[in-house]
Amino acid sequence: MTQISILGCGWLGLPLAKALLKNDYLVNGSTTSAEKLEVLKYAGIIPLLIALSENKISGNLTKFLENSKILIIDVPPKLRGSGTENFVSKIRNIIPFIEQSSVENVLFISSTSVYNDDEAFINEETIPKPDTESGKQLLETEQLLQSNINFKTTILRFGGLIGEDRHPIKFLAGRENLDNPDAPVNLIHQDDCIGIILKIIETDSWNETFNAVAPSHPWREIYYTQKAMDLNLALPKFNSEQNSGGKIILSARIENVLKYTFTKPNL
Repeated sequence: MTQISILGCGWLGLPLAKALLKNDYLVNGSTTSAEKLEVLKYAGIIPLLIALSENKISGNLTKFLENSKILIIDVPPKLRGSGTENFVSKIRNIIPFIEQSSVENVLFISSTSVYNDDEAFINEETIPKPDTESGKQLLETEQLLQSNINFKTTILRFGGLIGEDRHPIKFLAGRENLDNPDAPVNLIHQDDCIGIILKIIETDSWNETFNAVAPSHPWREIYYTQKAMDLNLALPKFNSEQNSGGKIILSARIENVLKYTFTKPNL
């Protein structure tokens, strides 16, 4: 049985680990919370307490990677508020451990924030020009991993993540004077995130870059107003006098190369 290590068993990593177990993989999973170790163990995951920082690694990373052929890095950068970090340095610190391990393939969970809004339509051939600190550090991390010849890295750039317990409308409900009413949304459901990752592993699609966004791109005002109505939340109010800008992320390679069919195309 193939063993996979998931660095970061959070909102996406934990259900991903459960899906991998159902598909007969062995899974090592990391968490930064001691209280969560039992949750991982109960799910059938081999749990390890691992915490990364710019200057050090807490926990046994060697044991975490031992006997694994695939490493999935699902650690979002923390670049807001007082606890900001250098995400690139954080990931750079683990590379020597990957090089010395049995890991042959790395899947790095990135974001479409590596693109700015200058282009109307964006695919994997579009040159990333991030205009946020998060996007800049994610892009640098992508390049750091893909340039390493000791393992093969596939980059998976997700749009905005949504799920049964997570949706932007819960933050936008009742707010006023919201910008970009006619900008397209670029979202993806948790179920498709997991499905795409499983497909990458199943098809050995390494040394690749994929954009992963649901194929429907309704306008922000129309989409979030309807979602507020569906959930009986206060309607958001948009500034219709403002010019809207925005990009449409195309996921054609997901469908054409991976032969993946979105289960939640309309969100």
